[in-house]
Amino acid sequence: MAERKASPTETTIASANWDSRDLTGEEHERVLFVDVDMTEASGVGAVFTDCTFRGVRFNASTHTDAAFVNCAFVRCGFFDATFTGCKLVGSMFDGCTYDLLKVKGGDWSFTGLPGADLRRASFTDVRMRETDLTGARCAGAEFRDVDLSGSWLHQADFSGCDLRGSDISSLDPHTTDLKRTVIDTYQAVVLATALGLDVRDRAS
Repeated sequence: MAERKASPTETTIASANWDSRDLTGEEHERVLFVDVDMTEASGVGAVFTDCTFRGVRFNASTHTDAAFVNCAFVRCGFFDATFTGCKLVGSMFDGCTYDLLKVKGGDWSFTGLPGADLRRASFTDVRMRETDLTGARCAGAEFRDVDLSGSWLHQADFSGCDLRGSDISSLDPHTTDLKRTVIDTYQAVVLATALGLDVRDRAS
């Protein structure tokens, strides 16, 4: 994935206390958020467009049907944060923490998560087409029913990860760690084919 720079911002919100703030219906565009505390913030339908978040704490926050489009997240904390049905298309993550992050549904396509430590995160029924997971640490994580088609997975560690139901057509078993990875029968055929094996029914 080509490197992308954060969009230029026009206003800044710094060191604000948004702890437990109701974000429902809020709209922010080209805003730089610096050291903002969004711990336990929640809401439905909030929209952030071309925003940059630096050192923002999203810990235990809950976001439903929200949009963070073309945003940049730098050194942010997502401990126990939940994103349900959210759109994060085109957003980039750098140096963030994701312990107990839960993503359910929504569209995270074209996001950049290179080198991300997602070992304690879970993604369920999420669209993640052409997402950059190069070198991501996903050992023991959960990616169930996730569309990873066209994604960059080179040198990612999926050992012990639950990938059942996910599109792993872009996964190269030669360049990713798959020890003890949990997959379904169809995925086993996909991986066997990627390894150059000729899979046939016993009766054929």
